Amino acid sequence: VQLQVSGGGLVQAGGSLRLSCTTSAGTFSGYVIGWFRQASEKEREFLGNIKWSDGSTDYADSVKGRFTIFRDIAKNTVYLQMNTLRPDDTAVYYCAGDPSGDPWYLPYLHSPAKYDDWGQGTLVTVSS
Repeated sequence: VQLQVSGGGLVQAGGSLRLSCTTSAGTFSGYVIGWFRQASEKEREFLGNIKWSDGSTDYADSVKGRFTIFRDIAKNTVYLQMNTLRPDDTAVYYCAGDPSGDPWYLPYLHSPAKYDDWGQGTLVTVSS
């Protein structure tokens, strides 16, 4: 299963951007979907995740209050809404899927190793 991320690009500091994540499987039923980013020469960083079944979410402290994850069931799409962007938000952003994640407590699913399905990533560049 491949995930597809779209919506990256160049934005000025203080601006907003929304990323979308879809799946080649056609549905995220039973999934937990996580968002990650990786800046140049840094480790992949967890941003947040969402249970497809009930829309519950969990966030990293570093983005809490600025980033929001939500889903559109009709469109089978998960979104990452990013507000008040800063230059240090510049990174390649990924969505990832754990197809058996639904029973789990979301804070247990912060590690990239918990996720089986990945997309190609999209570059977000925030200019100062």
